[in-house]
Amino acid sequence: MSELNTSLLLWTIVAAVFTLGGFVKGVVGLGLPTITMGLLSVVMLPAQAAALLVVPSLVTNLWQIAGPGFGALCRRLFGMLAGVCIGVALGAGWLSGGGWASMALGVALIVYAVLGLLHWRLHVRPAFEAWLGPVIGVSTGLVTAATGVFVIPAVPYLGALGLGKDDLIQALGLSFTVSTVALALTLAGHGAFGSATAGASLLALAPALLGMVVGGWMRGRVSETVFRRCFCAGLFVLGAHLASRALV
Repeated sequence: MSELNTSLLLWTIVAAVFTLGGFVKGVVGLGLPTITMGLLSVVMLPAQAAALLVVPSLVTNLWQIAGPGFGALCRRLFGMLAGVCIGVALGAGWLSGGGWASMALGVALIVYAVLGLLHWRLHVRPAFEAWLGPVIGVSTGLVTAATGVFVIPAVPYLGALGLGKDDLIQALGLSFTVSTVALALTLAGHGAFGSATAGASLLALAPALLGMVVGGWMRGRVSETVFRRCFCAGLFVLGAHLASRALV
């Protein structure tokens, strides 16, 4: 009975975390992997949390990339996207690093939160994209392989390209989709994403979609600036907690 209660409690936590992550993504266009990896890594290994993230992340990001500018974005971001795949492959197996992976995740969350709180706005010249895109992609792939979080440094880079709002949301979805597929293939290659795990990840899709729908409804009713500040402050605290726990 105790084992059953533990299983029910764990699934309740998983459902709540994916609902929250989907809600944040619905409001600001990103945050599902960051929220879910950050919170679920408190109660399970990072590799397990990343495996649960695969289906919800893939489906919600495919939803996000739909739009007329898809082909042009693919061509423009090809170097970065290829770099992501290379980086994930190079870092294969890093998520099984236990405390080291938790430390890396904590640092990634802190960096992302600080960038958001400081309102850093970088600008990348078009002439730099040919060589900088692949470098950013490989770096993002390595961070993804180690933490399951896709945002560093891809999100700041994409935000520095001067894309319009809709193009930026679509570019984020495209980057996250490639990262998710690359991570899923790596996890499967290391036996961390079998049929049972895929089924559990599929179950996690429902709360993620529910949260995303509610978040989309709330987007026009809540100040995005205030929400982003609270979101980044929360990520900073969570990242500090994970990093400090890994040192113990």
